Amino acid sequence: MSRAHAVDPFVVRLPGRTLLLVAGLPGAGKSTLLAAMTAPAGARVLDSGAARAALARRLPGAVPYAWYRWLTHLAHRSGVLLACAGRADTVVVHLPATSPAVRAAVRALARVARREPHLLWLDVPADQALAGQRARGRVVRSRSFAVHVERARGTSERLRAGRERGWTSVRIADRSGARRGLALAK
Repeated sequence: MSRAHAVDPFVVRLPGRTLLLVAGLPGAGKSTLLAAMTAPAGARVLDSGAARAALARRLPGAVPYAWYRWLTHLAHRSGVLLACAGRADTVVVHLPATSPAVRAAVRALARVARREPHLLWLDVPADQALAGQRARGRVVRSRSFAVHVERARGTSERLRAGRERGWTSVRIADRSGARRGLALAK
């Protein structure tokens, strides 16, 4: 596609010290969005896929992901804590965050680190998210995905109704918005 016909990226303004949580169902397009992201110099981006890939490179190829999934989560969340405590003005965190407790923890972390918490929620139907998982070749266990789907429904309703407080800003995008890419601006 030529640049003249390209779609402009989804723009999120993040002035000052900020933490942007990019959240939504597994397979919703969070990694796709971040892969095409442009950000101010020095922004820290923490994608759980990077933690997984780093661990996979260190382990023998025959080790199934299920055996080190917990270590991937630990490494990713530790990276988030360190980045928030660091000097980068902008920290971007990739998590499903379908659980209200996880979103509350991210908001609390942002406040403790003297950052403004922002949320970009990818509101994607379960069938599209599942197709996204299949396309990437990594499907979440069906029981775990069902829990995410139920929580995501409630999250979408709360966010659209403005009933989730504590965020400096909340932006909602669908899967086509994720394909546009993300541009962060100060």
